[in-house]
Amino acid sequence: MKNRMLLILMVVGLFALTGNAANVKEYQIVPQPQQISYSDGCLKLKKSISVAFPSPLSSEANMLKQYLEQDFGLRVDLKRAKKSGDIILKLDESLGDKDGRYVLATDRNIQISAASSDGVFSGIQSLRQMILPDGEGQLSVQKGVINDFPAFGWRSFMLDEGRNFKGEKEVKHLLDEMARLKMNVFQWHLTDDQGWRLEIKKYPKLTEIGAYRDSTEIGGWYSNKFDTNPHYGFYTQEKAKEIIAYAKERHITIVPEIEMPGHASAAIASYTWLGSIGKPIKTLCSFGTELDIYNVADPKVIQFLDDVIAEVAALFPGPVIHIGGDEVHFSMWEQSPSICNYVKSHGLNSMAELQVEFTNNMSNYVVGKGKRMMGWNDITGSKLHDYNEDVADASNTRRLADGTIVQFWKGDIGLIKETAQKGYDIVNSNNVLTYLDYGYDNISLSKAYSFNPIPDDLPANLHNKILGCGCQLWTEWVNTPEKMNYQVFPRIAAYAECGWTLPQNKDFDRFKISLDNLLQIWKEKGISVGPVEDVAKQ
Repeated sequence: MKNRMLLILMVVGLFALTGNAANVKEYQIVPQPQQISYSDGCLKLKKSISVAFPSPLSSEANMLKQYLEQDFGLRVDLKRAKKSGDIILKLDESLGDKDGRYVLATDRNIQISAASSDGVFSGIQSLRQMILPDGEGQLSVQKGVINDFPAFGWRSFMLDEGRNFKGEKEVKHLLDEMARLKMNVFQWHLTDDQGWRLEIKKYPKLTEIGAYRDSTEIGGWYSNKFDTNPHYGFYTQEKAKEIIAYAKERHITIVPEIEMPGHASAAIASYTWLGSIGKPIKTLCSFGTELDIYNVADPKVIQFLDDVIAEVAALFPGPVIHIGGDEVHFSMWEQSPSICNYVKSHGLNSMAELQVEFTNNMSNYVVGKGKRMMGWNDITGSKLHDYNEDVADASNTRRLADGTIVQFWKGDIGLIKETAQKGYDIVNSNNVLTYLDYGYDNISLSKAYSFNPIPDDLPANLHNKILGCGCQLWTEWVNTPEKMNYQVFPRIAAYAECGWTLPQNKDFDRFKISLDNLLQIWKEKGISVGPVEDVAKQ
């Protein structure tokens, strides 16, 4: 930590500042605040400081104490229900109800004010990046006022643990860095062909069998080469509760993703009767192809999925459950006599319509559990994949439940407009700009930073249908924490700014300068980091 403070660069050029620039040490904050006004001078911090706060902000005060002690070695005295202190946390309803909005003022002391605890916590994350050593090595904060709020309410990071299990330590590390960057949604991809990672008490074989595979493909897509090391891991519900609580302390909502009707090989390996082709299979060891998908014509399979969603809904307190819905290979259903008979007897015209009908029914079931359903934009019935090219578009045949969230990842960008016009809320996760498993030669830091969740040609009256943005790490070829960190950092900081900072306030050159402080923090934490400069394609 001493090395970091010695290496911090004092920079100039923030977008919205007042005061004498020659006399200020400008803030290095990522994501960039919406407005900053500087005053002359710095507030020097004593080695022992007090934090005053009202009782409703006890959790935030405790997190601030933890940050100040761990980051800077300060001694912190918490003063509950007091109005004076070196740092004051305040609830002020006059600041409005926009989640994350805060005002941070530094003069004789430091005051963080917001209408909600979300806003106060956001201000705390800015303060962590504002504390710097002065010329004599003493910690200080440049005087000024920050008036800040998020551009979008949904700022997510997704970790795929279905393919490669990472475990509690790595998940908590990611949650810590998400909080630092004011990201507020952790999308937890817990099931896939290569592994089922969450205990479901009614169906214990899902983790006894589905959380295990005997080998893993190596050498790239369709290499047909495998290592000889078994891969195993899952979260008990008790462990999941612990991680949920950890995220909540950091003002992060967890959205669990339970894939259906495709990416189901691990579940079908556990219970053969779930599948469409009726044959026993193993948990998939290769990447890119499915062995089987759920037989959604079987009432017993639907009951299984309802039971799983019921346990997931009871476990995760957040308002959203993600059901995946992507990359369903209809050839699996076409091989099933029961599926073909169901399609015919129910007057469906294609397997795409079957998926839409299934998804519609599931969306209503999820709503019945008091949640909103979310899925990749395959759930709309649009034709996205070459392997289903002969299947008719089913996007206009049936309607998803009100409140369904569509996560756009693939297809013509015009599909966002079509989806918004139908009334659905959208999270923009365009794969060509937000997939963290892609190499830096495909998505450089500057390309990641250029992402705007609102497409250029989206009519203004539909802008409010864009909830925000997500960045995603798929882990087929990301099998170690070091590789995970390399793929995620520093690009996650760019996506954090895409979600928080208004487009007119973004500046990549300024961002790179502000990033220096974070790069040093990550280095000291042992986090391997990808390239900051653009990498030429080979």
